[in-house]
Amino acid sequence: MNDLLYLSGQYIRHHKNKLLILIIAITLVSWLPIAIQSIVNQTAEQLLDRANQTPLVIGAPGSPLELALGSLYFRTQPPETLAFEELRKVEETGFARAIPLHYRFNAQGHPIVGTHPDYMEYRKLQFAQGRPAALLGEAVLGADVARALDLAVGDFVISSPENVFDIAGVYPLKMPVVGILKPAFSPDDQAIFVDLKTSWVIQGLGHGHQDLNSKKAAGQVLKKEGNNIVANASVRQYNEITPDNLDSFHFHGDNSRHPISAILPVTKDSKSAALLIGLYQEEREGIQIVRSQRVISELLDTVFTVRDYIIIGIAAIAVATAIIALLVFLLSLRLRQGERFTLARVGASQTQIFLLMATEIITVLLVSACLSTLLILATQQFGMQLLQQLLLN
Repeated sequence: MNDLLYLSGQYIRHHKNKLLILIIAITLVSWLPIAIQSIVNQTAEQLLDRANQTPLVIGAPGSPLELALGSLYFRTQPPETLAFEELRKVEETGFARAIPLHYRFNAQGHPIVGTHPDYMEYRKLQFAQGRPAALLGEAVLGADVARALDLAVGDFVISSPENVFDIAGVYPLKMPVVGILKPAFSPDDQAIFVDLKTSWVIQGLGHGHQDLNSKKAAGQVLKKEGNNIVANASVRQYNEITPDNLDSFHFHGDNSRHPISAILPVTKDSKSAALLIGLYQEEREGIQIVRSQRVISELLDTVFTVRDYIIIGIAAIAVATAIIALLVFLLSLRLRQGERFTLARVGASQTQIFLLMATEIITVLLVSACLSTLLILATQQFGMQLLQQLLLN
């Protein structure tokens, strides 16, 4: 038996490159279909779970899919926005409590979500550090944002400009981090939450000015005529809201006309939801109400169809790989015909010769099965997290 193991080991060592290629090929074609199935199922479960938590979304006319994905994941922008006064109209129906969302901007690729404090309660988000945003310009980070940007309470996060050639003078806003959320294992982990008015400041709808009566601003004053002060072009909007300049910030125009991306209507029960849907579908023009579950289910139907085609393609590749592997094994056995004759001449039994010849096949299949099993377990455990990281980067 020891002699048999020794000869088998020497054969494997001598032909390790050929066996390694076979092992990799068989491992991949046996792992990929299960991996794709697992990741698609996990994705579908997460999408449906988020949609079930947020059954209704109200937004401007346009693509229901973009509205649903934007409101649930903050990754797409609606083609049009709503006026803030729509929030009051939703609550006046008596069917739902309305939570606004404004997710136009980002900071280093992480969406900045302007909303109300009710959103934290609605999503059951808990704080790992700090507190909710209470003042204009304060920010609360999701767990993944804090880790990715290496930020803590007391640090600052700066919004990214939409256009580096912005001639309107809308400067990036430097926001103090006042809170960090515990991991929620949801899209909220990748978001930065601010007050709704803070997102309007980022958009340039509100700003503050320097106090030109102070000594520090003397170099920026052209002339004074009574209470009127004429400043030079160096006076610009603040890009940081501090206790010293907070009172100087103001908004242009009527706040009720300022934009929001979507509204999350939180209904009391299914009856209230049905009445709200009927009201918006029959009486309200220029606005749409979307059932998140229906939109996400239609998206998943497409995903599942694509998945099936991919798996069929991989199955065809698996058949071709199996045929090639069989051909390699048969050619290997034919090349080893002299080896079998020599073993028989020195007294090896037919069973020993069979086991020695089968070592190549057994080794490839056994190692491939072990590797494939490990990859499948790793995919089920970490595949979704790795995929999200790749998409975020």
